[in-house]
Amino acid sequence: MPFTFHFGGFNPGDFTGNFQGEGGGSPFQQQPKKARKPRKAIGNAFTRVLINLGVTLLFGLGYFYVELPALNFHAEEFYVFVFLLCAVYCISAVFTSGFQGEGAAGYFRFVKKQCTIPFFVLVALIAAIAIGALSSWVVLRAGSYAELLTVEDGDFAAEVEEISYDQIPMVDKDSAQRLATRKLGELADMVSQFEIREDFTQINYQGRPVRVASLAYADLIKWFTNRSEGLPAYLIVDMVTQDVEVVRLDEGMKYTPAEHFGRNLQRHLRFHYPTYMFADPVFEIDEEGTPYWVCPRMVKTIGLFGGTDIRGAVLVNAVTGESQYYEEVPSWVDQLYVAELIMEQYDYYGMYSNGFLNSILGQKDVKVTTDGYNYIAIGDDVYMYTGVTSVTSDQSNIGFLLSNQRTKETRFYSCAGATEASAQASAQSQVQQMRYTATFPLLLNIADQPTYFMALKGEDGLVKMYAMVNVQQYSIVSTGGTVAACEASYRQALADNGLIGDGETEVIPSDQAEVSGAIAEIRSAVMDGNSYYFFRLEGGDVFYAVSAAENPLAVILNVGARVTITYPPGPAASILSGAQIHREDQPEEEISLPIQGEEQEDPALSGDTASSEETPLPAA
Repeated sequence: MPFTFHFGGFNPGDFTGNFQGEGGGSPFQQQPKKARKPRKAIGNAFTRVLINLGVTLLFGLGYFYVELPALNFHAEEFYVFVFLLCAVYCISAVFTSGFQGEGAAGYFRFVKKQCTIPFFVLVALIAAIAIGALSSWVVLRAGSYAELLTVEDGDFAAEVEEISYDQIPMVDKDSAQRLATRKLGELADMVSQFEIREDFTQINYQGRPVRVASLAYADLIKWFTNRSEGLPAYLIVDMVTQDVEVVRLDEGMKYTPAEHFGRNLQRHLRFHYPTYMFADPVFEIDEEGTPYWVCPRMVKTIGLFGGTDIRGAVLVNAVTGESQYYEEVPSWVDQLYVAELIMEQYDYYGMYSNGFLNSILGQKDVKVTTDGYNYIAIGDDVYMYTGVTSVTSDQSNIGFLLSNQRTKETRFYSCAGATEASAQASAQSQVQQMRYTATFPLLLNIADQPTYFMALKGEDGLVKMYAMVNVQQYSIVSTGGTVAACEASYRQALADNGLIGDGETEVIPSDQAEVSGAIAEIRSAVMDGNSYYFFRLEGGDVFYAVSAAENPLAVILNVGARVTITYPPGPAASILSGAQIHREDQPEEEISLPIQGEEQEDPALSGDTASSEETPLPAA
């Protein structure tokens, strides 16, 4: 009797033979695709065109409001804008017509047939981009690129005035930001609501080199709560004295990059000047302290997309929003041509003056700018400085470039010497045990010698010392705890190497007052790790503070000695900062402070006066 097993309704007999199911069909046969439900067209042809145009218009308005493309055939973003408009129209047409294409080819045929105008606009865009790129190609237009910048030869000693130590701008962008942030932190009514924009602009303001910066809202909530009043102030950092001034405005700045919606600076510019292309706006103030945004107008001068240059600027009053375009900007404007643009144009000049092929094969007289730049105040203008080196060797400079940031007047000064990087390395090697970092050099005229000036910063980012390096002989390096001490040491090094006479070694302040007399009282104090001596002369009530590091003579002076003290004039106070002190009653002798770690008796303590001990100072 056969046995039959039942496995929960599973019958093995169903799988006999060749797995044929009922009717001879395979049980695994693929089911036919379900037909797509056809889409219905919306309205008639005219209605569909209106809907497509409406959708495209809404998209275009939204895109224009957010992205702010310039409506200019020279602007690359204009072609992106038009391309997106055409694409949106075509996509809308596909949906409103109820079309269901068979693959990409089907949709392409539909667009070509039903969206004729957008299709041909796209074709025209592609052709314009191709022709424009070809007409701007540097291989074909090398001569035009070389003519973007006019360069003249100059005489450095004759054209760049010698500068004194008390006029040297020692504050770089990073230091200015630190000083300004610290100052803002002292203002209880601002520190929690605002922050400082990072783009500190160097300008000449009332005859002084300064950096200016606008405030910005700390976040979106702070903008919402303060937008009605605007930004209440801007900051000025004196690059020489390091003083920071917060300039409070009677009416706040309402048109800045920190604003939103209609008062946003870029949107404000685009709505008033829809066809203009703009470089990045720069914050400046005029001689009366009125804040403005200088918005350089950018143009393309070679083909459609090549030969970027600046043609005038729109000045926007940051308070009222009033704007005006100037083909020639007012003389108080200092930053019109950005440094990167001038360096790019000089590289074209240096590379392609003898043709494109020469820049690759022969490379005769091919030169380029070095990495980095800085600014120099000459007269009432700000000049951009950068080095120039041969394209075949970047170990030394063949000269340097000075370019007026307002007029683009550019001069080349032939002066073979060290690159900026080499000068930085030389300065750092003088204090390598301190691990200080040198800032990018500033080019100065010291005793008719082109000189690199740098600040040496510690790991905390604060300036610890200063350094000067001779451009032509970068083995001549001097450092000092102050600018005055650094320059005095540098001038002496120049004299030792026969570059200047012994009579030119004295450091002469540009505007200093003098006082002479017998010392009536001496006090001392240690501030920030530095020793200071405070001298009061007979018949006077003012104490003159003199740094022992800068004036070692101060350590050995006693009451009764006749001295001459030079000091920067300022408002009346009980304590004034003295720059230098000289003894009148006996000849000067060379004095140096003891080296750290050596045990030497302080001569001032060996005297018979007790007034040289540390004593409390009178209230200022």
